[in-house]
Amino acid sequence: MSEKIKIIILGASGYTGAELLRLLLPHPYVEIVGLSAERNAGHRVAEVFPHLGIYDLPALVHIDELDFSKADLVFCALPHGTTQAVIAGLPKHLRVVDLSADFRLRDPQLYAQWYGHEHQALALQREAVYGLTELHRAEIKSARLVANPGCYPTASSLPLIPLLKQKLIETDGIIIDAKSGVSGAGRAVKQNYLYSEVTGGMSAYGVANHRHTPEIEQILADASGRPLRVTFTPHLIPMARGMMATVYTRLRPGKTVAEARAALRAAYDAEPFVHILPEGHLPATHHVAASNHVHISLVPGAVEGQVILLSVIDNLVKGASGQAIQNMNLMYGFDETLALTQAAVFP
Repeated sequence: MSEKIKIIILGASGYTGAELLRLLLPHPYVEIVGLSAERNAGHRVAEVFPHLGIYDLPALVHIDELDFSKADLVFCALPHGTTQAVIAGLPKHLRVVDLSADFRLRDPQLYAQWYGHEHQALALQREAVYGLTELHRAEIKSARLVANPGCYPTASSLPLIPLLKQKLIETDGIIIDAKSGVSGAGRAVKQNYLYSEVTGGMSAYGVANHRHTPEIEQILADASGRPLRVTFTPHLIPMARGMMATVYTRLRPGKTVAEARAALRAAYDAEPFVHILPEGHLPATHHVAASNHVHISLVPGAVEGQVILLSVIDNLVKGASGQAIQNMNLMYGFDETLALTQAAVFP
């Protein structure tokens, strides 16, 4: 491609905005032409993110100061609930990768139930393609609006999808016990995310009512071909980044652990970022930190017929900004792995 695509990032002063910048800087076919950040408007990136201060980047401005006319694609990293109206007001020539939850749920009534207000851009919601790359690669290529998945749904669903598609596991009784680093809560100052409130402990939140639940159920229903419910409990753990999902499920009668492990390998062996670990190896968040990789293990449970799936991602990369760039690469016909081949940072 001879010309670079011109990118605007809305909400560039949050953690996902910073990760978009970090990952896009070495991309050979991208030029960043605009950055919005309402609370930090008027500041240079160096003032907000000193680690990015050595790069020549646009200043942070209010969204209404941006010139969208010469841009090609917008990454929208704005808070849930505020994104619908913003995207609806953008020029129609723009392609959009939205990192909020505003366009992930197909059913507008389900959206209203879980997010507490009616959807404000129903036509766009019907147009949006769900951006779990490994599941919707073909549709993403031609999409104008991609709804980037949540971090918990990405980590939780990838190990389950092949097993449900092959009808190897029961659709009822799936339990997802997931844990995230504090960056998943965003960069806003909140008392329960202060160092002294978080460090040295672990806490559950959103028990039985976390907003990622219907998103997970939507993905898994598509895979299984029928509606299903899951028990999903997220936890906050005292680390900056990383996410682990431990998933408990049961084999269907007559199905074996070997078949389940073979189904995972068949589904993901050709995938550049999803890796099924050898038998006996367990994933750890350190092994994917700051990378776009997913590590998955399958372990037989102590109870006959039970299967335990373990999945780790970096919540800010494959769980957000990395997957958004993976989708952008598909949308423009680039190599899907472009700017995303970094190894994990360890230790």
